[in-house]
Amino acid sequence: MSTTTVDAVVIGAGHNGLVAAAALADAGWDVVVLEAAPEPGGAVRSAELVPGYTSDLFSAFYPLGAASPAMKSLELERHGLRWCRAPAAYGHPRFSADEDAPVVHADVAATAAALSAYDKADGDAWIALFEQWTRIKKPLLDAFLGPFPPVRAGASLARTLGTAETLRFARFMALPARVMAHETFRSSAARCLLLGNAMHGDAPLEAAVSGAMGYLLTMMAQDVGFPVPEGGSSELTAALVRRVGTAEVRCDSEVTRIDVVDGRARSVHTASGDTVRVRRAIIADVSAPILYDTLLPTDAVPPRMRRDLANFEWDTPVVKVNYALDQPIPWCSKSLSQVGTVHLGADDDGLLRWTTDLATGVLPKRPFMLFGQMTTADPTRSPNGTESAWAYTHLPRGIVDDASADTIAERVGDVLEEHAPGFATSIVGQVVQRPSDLSAANSSLYGGAVNGGTAQLHQQLIFRPTPGLGRPETPVEGLFLGSSSAHPGGGVHGAGGMNAARAALRQQGVLGAVRKRVTSSLLELVTR
Repeated sequence: MSTTTVDAVVIGAGHNGLVAAAALADAGWDVVVLEAAPEPGGAVRSAELVPGYTSDLFSAFYPLGAASPAMKSLELERHGLRWCRAPAAYGHPRFSADEDAPVVHADVAATAAALSAYDKADGDAWIALFEQWTRIKKPLLDAFLGPFPPVRAGASLARTLGTAETLRFARFMALPARVMAHETFRSSAARCLLLGNAMHGDAPLEAAVSGAMGYLLTMMAQDVGFPVPEGGSSELTAALVRRVGTAEVRCDSEVTRIDVVDGRARSVHTASGDTVRVRRAIIADVSAPILYDTLLPTDAVPPRMRRDLANFEWDTPVVKVNYALDQPIPWCSKSLSQVGTVHLGADDDGLLRWTTDLATGVLPKRPFMLFGQMTTADPTRSPNGTESAWAYTHLPRGIVDDASADTIAERVGDVLEEHAPGFATSIVGQVVQRPSDLSAANSSLYGGAVNGGTAQLHQQLIFRPTPGLGRPETPVEGLFLGSSSAHPGGGVHGAGGMNAARAALRQQGVLGAVRKRVTSSLLELVTR
């Protein structure tokens, strides 16, 4: 047992926590990162589940990591990170025997030409969409990933587009994914390319704003691809650990309590009996329920906020199946042999049925899935002529039992066999990660939820994690939420950690004192 004093403590060495630590260390702060697990990384870790085959245990492809301002500002490539990309970003077969699945090629003209073969208008629409993206991507990503409200980024976006186009673009981003796909494209092929990406979130296809995720990931796929860290996702974490500089990362150091004195966070205590006092700030890279229900004293959380947290909604549980294959996947559509990610199991209408099953508690007979061909993207992942792969799908909300997870894993295999006859015979190793396995590996993945809470509109922006808390600041002075439970939510983009670190830095000095008073008044207004 020991007692130390530092400028800041970061609770959790997930990617958001490490990003926050790097930003504070860059500002000259004395920082300690306390991680409960034996190794850092949170949901950015890899391992050899089958000897000779590297598997990403949680997240895998990182378009947001390659494009987000927070991650780019850290220049991780200077700290050993090497990105790899498959020849094509992703594809989406529309039905089991689809021999001509649409894919997103590295070159925008090639993608547009391929889509023109389905419908000439769709090639033109793709070019127009990407040209718009190249004009607005900086202010748009700043708006989506920066602190809320995005005043400066919003103004920059409006100046770039002009008033009339800004209004049209705002409507476009508010569209349900299904409406966006049908308004933008004519063919089922082009529509599926957008809709499959929309399913990376957990918002139903017909929910307002669900198209925004589809648009962002589709354009980033065309822009930066779906890159992966060479050697496995743990290499991204390793680069972040090197990047934190003078910050100390302590693993096997589970934080059990935050002390609050006179309304300010003063210290943290670990399960091993250590105490770390803080001079300036605590940043929590943990889920909102863990922070407010477990780590803080009851009297430090306003009663209204505690009632709001009772309605906190997690995203749908995940089942992940990791495969070691002794040969490349025998896809019906040869176009899929060159992509890193495949969206399969449902077309336009099938996706609607799948999301309805998830919402109504029905175990899908034909699960829609994200499928990763990791060796295709990064040849270091398995021996030459083999494939390290995974499939990722969801259970209905609230269903987390192992029997249901095993059933879905079997159905995932059936769908893969339909799209790639002979797939099953190439399996030399298979490991299923059930919701119980995910939550046991990382307490922030509660019930197998991987996005820190639902991405639906009622728990985004100013409503994340509860109404009025759209910023990293909390009702406790000097305490900031810097996880995926904070705005802008899930995904490996580092924005949650960076926003929290910058908020902590802004509250220093004379001007910072003014900001603290204003922020405290606003928080009291919405939480008391």
